Amino acid sequence: MLKLLICVFVLVTEVAPSPVRQHFHENSEAGINKQINMELYASYVYMSMASHFGQADVSLDGFARFFRRMSEEERQRANVLVDYQNKRGGRVVYQNVQKPDLSEYDSGLAAMNAALALEKHLNEQLLELYRVADRHEDPQMQDFLNYHFLKEEVTRIKQLGDYVTKLQRVGSGLGEYIFDRDTLGGGK
Repeated sequence: MLKLLICVFVLVTEVAPSPVRQHFHENSEAGINKQINMELYASYVYMSMASHFGQADVSLDGFARFFRRMSEEERQRANVLVDYQNKRGGRVVYQNVQKPDLSEYDSGLAAMNAALALEKHLNEQLLELYRVADRHEDPQMQDFLNYHFLKEEVTRIKQLGDYVTKLQRVGSGLGEYIFDRDTLGGGK
């Protein structure tokens, strides 16, 4: 009798495949779950940067607003991936979000360099996800990634690269303050 109950329990708890799932490989599903976690991690890192620059002893409001906006955008991107996963009949599996490596930055330049490195890493992950879709002949997923992520990622990397160059030119101190005020809108 006990064996019968265990078997019935296993059958009841097993999740049936989604009725909308079509040509959606398990590797694609796993890759999207990994990317969701990466986007949430990036959001967490940017929120940490925003908190740092908003502190009274740092007080660079433009940097704080810029990184807060970046954090919100990363969370939105995670939501877009969640919606896509559901639309394709996949299951969203959340993982623990890693704590940011740093909570303080020596300068705006150091933070922008960290943001640029993070965006390049996110882009690499997205390109790998694109290759997974290609290997499994999923042009719909490739189109989705192109439209919602890859084009935007190139633009974001360029913007951050420009900010790094400008911050290197102006230097720390007054130059960083003017960059914060004029470029990032910290004086408003």
